[in-house]
Formats: sequence, C-alpha cells, structure tokens
Amino acid sequence: MPLRTHLALFTAGLAAATCLSAAGPAQAHDTGHACSPAVSIDGFSDALDKTTYENTYVGNFSALAMERDGSLAALSDRSSLFRLDARTLKPRSVVPLADEQGTALDSEGLAVARDGTYLVSSETEPSIRRYARTGRLLDRLPVPDALRVSPAGRAQPNGTFEGLTLLPGGRTLLASMEYALSGDDSTIVRFQTWRRTAHGHFALGAQYAYRTDPGLGVPEVQATPDGRLLVLERGFTSGVGNTVRLYLADPRGATDTSGIETLPARPEARLIGKTLLTDLASCPSLGATAKQPQPNPLLDNIEAMTITGRTKNTLKVLLASDDNENKTQTTRFYALRVRTTA
Repeated sequence: MPLRTHLALFTAGLAAATCLSAAGPAQAHDTGHACSPAVSIDGFSDALDKTTYENTYVGNFSALAMERDGSLAALSDRSSLFRLDARTLKPRSVVPLADEQGTALDSEGLAVARDGTYLVSSETEPSIRRYARTGRLLDRLPVPDALRVSPAGRAQPNGTFEGLTLLPGGRTLLASMEYALSGDDSTIVRFQTWRRTAHGHFALGAQYAYRTDPGLGVPEVQATPDGRLLVLERGFTSGVGNTVRLYLADPRGATDTSGIETLPARPEARLIGKTLLTDLASCPSLGATAKQPQPNPLLDNIEAMTITGRTKNTLKVLLASDDNENKTQTTRFYALRVRTTA
C-alpha cells in the first residue's frame, strides 16, 4: 500500500484526522474523542515507524517545530533534522547536525527562530546551538554553571535541556531541564531563559522553577500564543509502561531563581503554577496496539510536541514518540485538540 494512504492528516485547520492502526491500514475515526474536559484526540499515525529516508533512520524523535512555510521540522536525538510534510508526514529532506568538532549531538530540543535559523539543545554538556538551514553551525548560547552536568555543575547526566521553545514575539528562548539539580528537591526542575540581543545573539535571562509530579521528568515544553506553557511530564515503569501528562503552566509571577543556589521541597520562591489538562492514559485507544505493556496501548515514549494551529481557545497540538530504534517501541504521531482559557 502506498505510504500516503497510511498517513494521518494532522495539518492545522482540518476538521478531521485519519488515524492509523499499528496493525493495518488507515482507518477513519470521528473527531472529538475526549481524553478529558480540556483535551481530545483526533487521531494517530504509525506510518513512519521503522522507516528510512535517504539512508537515514526516521525515528528517535525528541522535538517538533513548525516551519515558516507550514512544513514540520522533526529532530532526532541522533543528530538528524528532518523536514516533514505537515499534511502527510512524508519526509522532504534531512540535514545532519554536529558540534564545533564535527561530532554528532545528543539533540533534544528544537525551536525555529523568526529568521528561519534553528535553535537546538543537546543534553550532553548541556548546550544550545544555533544552526543555518543547511546545518552550518552559527552560534552557541551561554549556559549557567549550575546547569552543567556534574562535576562541572549540578545537573545529572541525561537530565538537562530537553524542552526548548520561543515565547511570543520570538525574542525570549526558554529551555526546560528534564530533572532536578543536585541539591534541589527531586520534584523541582529549572527553566532557563535567554533574551535575543540587537546583534542577534542570545544573552542569559531569568530562570524559573517548576514542580513535577513525583517520579516524572519534563521532556518537552511549548509556549502558547498568550505566553503560558504547555508542559509534558513523562515517566516509565518497567512492566507497566509510560506515564504521560499534559499541563498548562503559567510562568507569570514566578520568582527568578537564577540567584537561588538550592530549592528545597518547600521553597520560599514562587514556582510556576500548573494545571493538569490530561493524563494521556485516559484517551481512547482508537485501535492502537502497543509492543510492550502500557496502561493504554495508545501510549509510547512521547517526547516531542508542537502547536500546529489554533481557533479561539483551542490549540491544535502534535505529539511524537521516540522509539529509540527499539523493536518494542513505536514512532507514533498524535493529533490533539487542547482547550485553554484566559
């Protein structure tokens, strides 16, 4: 069957989405499948699972972002940046990324600047670099010492910059740490910002603190048009599966924690407020199947998120899972509608 017949229609403005059963051909479902009063799921697609494009594995997706031309940028944590057709998900191009020495990145977060350049976080050091559309390295942003991986700083390996987003206006960049710093309470993670200068570089800005649910980390964050944040929280329990929750968070009024060395369980600092939108285990499964135990067969290692459009108080949100090139995991895309209030 041609690839196109397997692909879900996720583009903003569509009234319905086609979703793919992991076991067979595409099947149509009505829109509005409620996960909670605030979130519904239009469909899902496994069409890119275990595929290749130009001899590059299509998967390991850690971040998504909308391009200015309406296409979809999809970042692999194996240092590949894909451009996908937003309607069909079919790959259009792939660009390899590398650091200053030509070494591949552990690339985790992605934002597209207003000038079309890419901002990419790597959790190894951690780092944030800016790339031209050709993949040429343009710039590297400063990182506070405390956020560096131990022993240089207080961050734990594989627990640093995961989420990356530009706030409305495009001049403030925000990165979310996945897990807490050593010395901070285990449920409190730092969100760091940068402000773009008149010369196009990014200078360190304010830092905020966010409390996760116990045992969960933050794999992705996305700014809403009004300056709030959609925050994914995720965890995994062997033999049980993934926990994935979506929160609406508001950094307005939160304390700048850049000068606060440690954050205890009950800090004096005002944390970012959050409201649960949904636990994705409560979504209808839509005929999905899982390759390992899951509380809902729809779930997998969801790690990427972007906002594809909006109508009034409803955001169209696209999620993707990271299959880690593992036969027991799936590269899956999810089309959600998320209702927010002012």
